[in-house]
Amino acid sequence: MPVQSVILPMIIQGGMGAGVSDWRLANAVAQQGQLGVVSGTALDTILVRRLQDGDPDGHMRRAMARFPLPEVAERILDRYYKPAGRAAGTPYTLLPLYHAQLGLEREQLLMLAGFVEVYLAREGHRGLVGMNLLTKIQLPNLATLYGAMLAGVDAVLMGAGIPREFPAALDALAEHRPAVAAFDVEGAPNPEICQIAFDPTQHWANLPAPLGRPLFLPIIASNSLATMMARKSSGRIDGFIIEGPTAGGHNAPPRGATQLNARGEPIYGPRDAVDLAKIAELGLPFWLAGGMGSPEGLRQALEAGAAGIQVGTLFAFCDEAGHAPDFKSSILAAAIRDAVDVKTDPRASPTGFPFKVVDWDANPADWEQRARICDLGYLRSAYYADGQVRFRCPAAPVDGYVSKGGKVEETAGRKCLCNALMANVGLAQLQANGLVEPPLITSGDDLRQIAAFLNGRSQYRVADVIAYLLDGVAEHAQVDCAAAAPEVL
Repeated sequence: MPVQSVILPMIIQGGMGAGVSDWRLANAVAQQGQLGVVSGTALDTILVRRLQDGDPDGHMRRAMARFPLPEVAERILDRYYKPAGRAAGTPYTLLPLYHAQLGLEREQLLMLAGFVEVYLAREGHRGLVGMNLLTKIQLPNLATLYGAMLAGVDAVLMGAGIPREFPAALDALAEHRPAVAAFDVEGAPNPEICQIAFDPTQHWANLPAPLGRPLFLPIIASNSLATMMARKSSGRIDGFIIEGPTAGGHNAPPRGATQLNARGEPIYGPRDAVDLAKIAELGLPFWLAGGMGSPEGLRQALEAGAAGIQVGTLFAFCDEAGHAPDFKSSILAAAIRDAVDVKTDPRASPTGFPFKVVDWDANPADWEQRARICDLGYLRSAYYADGQVRFRCPAAPVDGYVSKGGKVEETAGRKCLCNALMANVGLAQLQANGLVEPPLITSGDDLRQIAAFLNGRSQYRVADVIAYLLDGVAEHAQVDCAAAAPEVL
């Protein structure tokens, strides 16, 4: 596989939430010479909902027309595209919940969705674009990555788990060979069940030329995980993103027994700090994330030996980000009034990981009124019973969860992140009881101080963030990595 030199920038845009780090945001960041990142989470649902809303600017259809399996794009258009959008009061048509074995059509939808998001993010410039995926959401990842690689994705970022199989998977996918990844199934009687397989050859009559193998940057929160990934992964690691507990989204739980502060948040201590000197000894570049989104943060990271920083919060609320405009403007206005808070909620996420939740004085979410339902299912956990793989989620209806062997105490405080993340980006489902799914905005702790960055503004753009972050540090060298040359089909 041909290898070329890839210059990675000092600033990596965070992969915040499904549809928040969308193609528009990644495109704008890449145009500024930094690494733009699209979120790969739930892209199949996001694509079909955009189509059901009429794709008013034609961006989805333009990218779909470039997908190298045109019959797939045509089938999805025929099934989901509504030229006039949905009629008032009409819910979105749902995709089927995932099964343990994905069929070819569902794999192809995932491939198409990954391709469309990366194609649009790379359109019109020569900058770099990455994709962020959650290791925890296991079933869609291989097919989504393959679609992203068909569009020429430059880097893959993965956190919320231990993605040790993915370096080898990227090598295989670049050559259109079958790839495998872990599948966590509680109570599985044999290891064959605990594996997801994806075979690109099943989708082609004639295989295309090899693809570029993207850089692989795992997101880690401990020295032990960094060492394990560097020494025991299935293939090449190209660097690390080291994420602290002040970062938005899911956080790694504290090491040792969990203790809560007076606000009910997990308490992090010295054992949770990463020894950057030991990270440097691994000989790979690293970027610091969580509370680093300022010129001072970037300078401190560089002085500590980092290649740069990953920034989420500032990008998440800029004009180009995918948050619904009303939520974005409302939160920024609240921040100016000092009426916004960020809490690390140990119960909200069905995954069991602590999750950052934004609250503000104009928050419209009413979780007390929401009826429990699990109709997207990305965060369900798999278990083995009665000779087959089944799924359950602690944010689903309590009786159903308990009937599947779950413990009732696991359901307390859980929220449906899958539906909430769709609501965050203006794709909220209308449920059968007539209520619209509420949002659950996430952000890093830096949101509390964003008013100082705003400096009287009510909104801002990606270019403003980049100029602010690089103030006084632009003279530092960027990082030269070796990677396969990306190719767009």
